[in-house]
Amino acid sequence: MSSLRKLRYKAARTWISAPVIWLRHRGLSPKDVFLASYPRSGQHWTRFQLFELLMRRPADFDTLDSAIPPIGRHHNAPSILPEGGRLIQTHQPWRKEYKKAILLVRDVRDVVLSDYAWDESLNMTKYLDVAGFDDYLLPWLKGKTQTPGAGSWQDHLHAWLDSPLARDGNLLVIKFEDMRRNPEEKLVHILEFLNLSVDRAAIREAISNNSVEQMRAKEDASRKYDPQRLGRESGEEHRFIRKGSVGGWHKRLTEAQLQLIEQYAGKALACLGYPAGVPLAQQDIAV
Repeated sequence: MSSLRKLRYKAARTWISAPVIWLRHRGLSPKDVFLASYPRSGQHWTRFQLFELLMRRPADFDTLDSAIPPIGRHHNAPSILPEGGRLIQTHQPWRKEYKKAILLVRDVRDVVLSDYAWDESLNMTKYLDVAGFDDYLLPWLKGKTQTPGAGSWQDHLHAWLDSPLARDGNLLVIKFEDMRRNPEEKLVHILEFLNLSVDRAAIREAISNNSVEQMRAKEDASRKYDPQRLGRESGEEHRFIRKGSVGGWHKRLTEAQLQLIEQYAGKALACLGYPAGVPLAQQDIAV
């Protein structure tokens, strides 16, 4: 990582980020709806499918932000929702500017593994002075490695679940695992929540056009995620679009790592109905 990137990375994780985050939230409307998630929770996959359903044309990485932009790039976004609002992506915890939102959640044990692989591909783990996943896990659980303002996974989750939106019916919670198992039904729920018409044939086409294989082909064709431009490592383990696995943590996390995650995020996992567990390698095989 260049010295400039290191400086920007460090500054973004100090008090300097607060006014920047505030500025990114200017120009919002009560009619806007937010697609919220913690990083590495399936947000890109969901946005790709919604882009096709709302714009009636294929999505790619270099045009995605033009219709469903991240917060801070929303000023020129089109009003694509029925009441004239915009659909805006955010990794921030709930804020008073957010009046209606879809919250995408994913098992924290899969999230941290995906986040580590991405940070490692950008060489950020070297800047964080971590020698491996064991060194990375605790600062990650404390929210010290994430997108500025995102905080820890568990605090981010509770900010949304304890928000006024959750109490007044303006928050739709979608589990990544449920999206993987039955994307058609979950997209129906999202479209109904957005007060949009449901065309199941169009939904099935959007799902087919954005499989893991299709998303990886789009990643390979994208300038935005070009490894050389980003200065990141290439190779299967360092892709932005990974396998999108459900429960991959079973084979990769040790009992000690799981105990640490339970200590910090166990209550939040239980709140979402995720089961506690131990690595498959340590489970009794009953086949």
